[in-house]
Amino acid sequence: MAQLYRASEPDVLKPLLDRASTSPDSRQRIMGHASGLLADLRAAQNRGWVNQFLQEYRLNSSEGVALLSLAEAFLRVPDPETADLLIADKLGDADWRAHAGRSNSKLVNSATWGLVVGRVLVGEGPSGPLRRLISRAGEPFVRQAVGAAMKMMGEIFVMGRTIDEAMRRMKKPDNKGFTASFDMLGEAARTYDDADRYFRAYVGAIDAVGSDPAAGHSVSVKLSALHPRYEVARWSECVPALTQMLEALAVQAAAKNIALTVDAEESERLEMSLDIIGAVAALPSLKGWDGFGMAVQAYGKRARPVVAWANGLDRVMNVRLVKGAYWDSEIKRTQVEGLADYPLFTRKAATDVSYLAVAKDMLAAENIRPAFASHNALTVATILEWAGNSRDFEFQRLHGMGDGLYERLVRENGYHCRIYAPVGGHRDLLAYLVRRLLENGANSSFVHQLADARLSEDEILADPVAKIAAVGGTRHPSIPLPKDLFAPGHRNSSGLDLSDVATLEAAVAAVKKPLPRAHPHPSPADAVSFSPDGRGKGPAAAGGGKGEGEGVSAAVTRAHAAFPAWSATPVDDRAACLERLADLLEENRDRLMAICVQEAFKTIPDAIGEVREAADFCRYYASEARARLRAVELPGPTGERNMLHIEGRGVWATVAPWNFPLAIFLGQTVAALVAGNTVVAKPAPQTPEIARFAVELAHRAGVPADALVLVTGGPEVGAALTGDVRVAGVAFTGSTATAKRIARTLVQDDDRPIVPLIAETGGINAMIVDSTALPEQVVADVVTSSFRSAGQRCSALRLLLVQEDVADTVIHMLTGAMDTLRLGDPGDPATDVGPVIDRASYEKLMDYRASVTDRTLKTLEAPVDGLFVPPTLVKLDRIEDLDREWFGPILHVATWEAGKLSETIGRVNAKGYGLTMGLHSRIARAAEVTEAAAAVGNLYINRSMIGAVVGSQPFGGEGLSGTGPKAGGPHYLYRFCAERAVSVDTTSAGGNATLLSLDEGGI
Repeated sequence: MAQLYRASEPDVLKPLLDRASTSPDSRQRIMGHASGLLADLRAAQNRGWVNQFLQEYRLNSSEGVALLSLAEAFLRVPDPETADLLIADKLGDADWRAHAGRSNSKLVNSATWGLVVGRVLVGEGPSGPLRRLISRAGEPFVRQAVGAAMKMMGEIFVMGRTIDEAMRRMKKPDNKGFTASFDMLGEAARTYDDADRYFRAYVGAIDAVGSDPAAGHSVSVKLSALHPRYEVARWSECVPALTQMLEALAVQAAAKNIALTVDAEESERLEMSLDIIGAVAALPSLKGWDGFGMAVQAYGKRARPVVAWANGLDRVMNVRLVKGAYWDSEIKRTQVEGLADYPLFTRKAATDVSYLAVAKDMLAAENIRPAFASHNALTVATILEWAGNSRDFEFQRLHGMGDGLYERLVRENGYHCRIYAPVGGHRDLLAYLVRRLLENGANSSFVHQLADARLSEDEILADPVAKIAAVGGTRHPSIPLPKDLFAPGHRNSSGLDLSDVATLEAAVAAVKKPLPRAHPHPSPADAVSFSPDGRGKGPAAAGGGKGEGEGVSAAVTRAHAAFPAWSATPVDDRAACLERLADLLEENRDRLMAICVQEAFKTIPDAIGEVREAADFCRYYASEARARLRAVELPGPTGERNMLHIEGRGVWATVAPWNFPLAIFLGQTVAALVAGNTVVAKPAPQTPEIARFAVELAHRAGVPADALVLVTGGPEVGAALTGDVRVAGVAFTGSTATAKRIARTLVQDDDRPIVPLIAETGGINAMIVDSTALPEQVVADVVTSSFRSAGQRCSALRLLLVQEDVADTVIHMLTGAMDTLRLGDPGDPATDVGPVIDRASYEKLMDYRASVTDRTLKTLEAPVDGLFVPPTLVKLDRIEDLDREWFGPILHVATWEAGKLSETIGRVNAKGYGLTMGLHSRIARAAEVTEAAAAVGNLYINRSMIGAVVGSQPFGGEGLSGTGPKAGGPHYLYRFCAERAVSVDTTSAGGNATLLSLDEGGI
């Protein structure tokens, strides 16, 4: 099974194509049956208000998307002002009037007129006629009209707000002959309280459904709802806990004689899911109960072996085959993490092929009771053909979708169909279901094709096997492999899949491997010994033990002498050195990760990210240099040649921080090198060993030893380096105060040339959250942005600003999520927060925490041994109360008033920093306002605020946060260069010979 996880798509599909194929005779019968089902589906579109609503507002139309987007957020907005902004944002551009009165359903028309009125109100000026007409009703009228439409949306997709309501609804005539699988669904648990609440909801659902076992209903369980840290890195914690909870639910369901199905999760959780399901399936207490089951996602490359695994369990298993629920997010995750290949198929038709092949396996399996969840008429007809006269299986469909497909099969032909029925409050559940629909609502889906009158029956029922065979099973051309994400510019760095247990175990072994002590190095920078506690000791300068000033001077002398030859090296050759260095970084990833963990206290994911970013910098700047650092011929009059040459400036000093001791250290350095400069590179005194090894690899890659010279030490070494008048430029990342000292140093000597300073410093980085934001998403991004890397990132979130109407909800969930964080050894994959970098940082942060205990909303216990600063949440009365950056896992929270977004941004801007800012909002206009007003280098909307990607999110600030240009961006290399224009008068020797070669003109 493991070998299929990242296998190539054609290799995985080849046996599936064979298995899913049908004979010509079978194909003809399938097409005939599918055509009849298609007719039933189309007839059902004109019956019932649910079908008519979906027909009127197709999920792939602008109105459908607008309506879904409004439904995702509207019900959770408590304040009228923001609700009105959301309505205006979502209804403003759609043509609702075109839908008015078209439906046969009075309910649908009623809701449509509510949307029409809402659109007119938000689109008219304050003196518009309709506004004047209903001025006495005011804005509440709009909200009530939209609220009616949202209520209808809720009833379409949610079976009931409580399990009792859902069971009553299943007794209505529309559901005659169908059974239900009730799921007390919602967002995945973010806190232990959430998990406990969901567990109790499942217990209540089993009790309720079990009160009438003859009805045949069942319950579905989502494991991620039962534990807030359902992650491979927390395997030892979450798998036993979830096994125990699932056992309790299964025993309860068995006692009630009802079925219980474990829902499918994201691909990275599959191995954990199988471990939990397998353990419960083997329980002696459940022998004789045939109600236990699981869902399998056909879009996953491992779907077929998972079904074989289920068939091999020593019991009958109910297996629900679904197409898949997390396609978009899994594609993105694979790309972001730089993995070898996708765990799923990239073509819709390939998923259909997989579904059919797995369905055939399930029909033939001895120990599987199959359930086929599909809204696709061709899929259903194919299964009917293969099943023959058997009725020993069931179909499944989603509540609110697929009406007409199964009614005849159930009520006239004796087949069984179960409705997957979400249960819960519309406010929470509708948001979840709508996002799933938006994520998986591809135009290639059967539901969308059915609604498209332009498609013929043959096109809708086209054989997926033939489609995939025609393209040779290849990956979709618009979805490149992660390594090709930035092609043709540069190759993406490769990551490690830490959801794979074997890979994770290998990474843990690598980072715990003892490191050798410092060894003789080709450059003089070998005087720092590496101690087991991760701290440099001994002389700290270049020069083999000489004094710091002398060592720096010698290093600059070497680099200065090497400059002419390196500058004359063709840019292609310099770029090739960087590309070889990137390859060496990835080849030596294990050792680099180990140094990052042991010297800089990086967690394993952060250590992987460090190596990847360093490699990305090398390849990106190599690509940029080839494209941008060439001589350019400029226009001019005839008889004149004008050239712009881009050259290196001389010796650059690069001064790097300890929080990115490899990525930033190399990023600054290789940018200067590829531009034709020589470099004297100084790492932070806390992290010399990682710099030493990086420089060694650079020399192995072909950078001359004298073109890149390493000096190590503290502030005195940095001052000596930046103060050397032969230094032609400085690239610095660190504190604002140090950047200002360097700037003063560079201008205080009247005889010194004016040299450039590139400075990237810190910031008081704020995230603004309005009441349309999804609290679960906000909290996940806040925890990542504030506490990952122990808060020791310059981009880290320092100030959380929550709209006061939802502040209590967000803060309550945030404090609960903080309880799930684990502090400890950074080499332990379960660790979220490691120690801070040194004792000085530790004492500064702990002293500050002690000074704000009266305002502390939440803090955690920290290990006694080690420099652990507990993640801490501090309440502020005003935005202005935070006036400096605290570089650690300390987050401050304040509130802002609805309608004052621009003012709030202005108050943040007034602090003078300008590095990162975040916004969480479902209102597009809010994003536009923030983008226009925020004086920051990097703005992140509806995502975390850390992890800028080279070439995608160029990083750097303004104001007190830096000078620019932005690292990892298209303008960065130019700052390291001198531009020289040369103009030659080609007529000075007696004329312009090129004119004489023209066909016309001349003499």
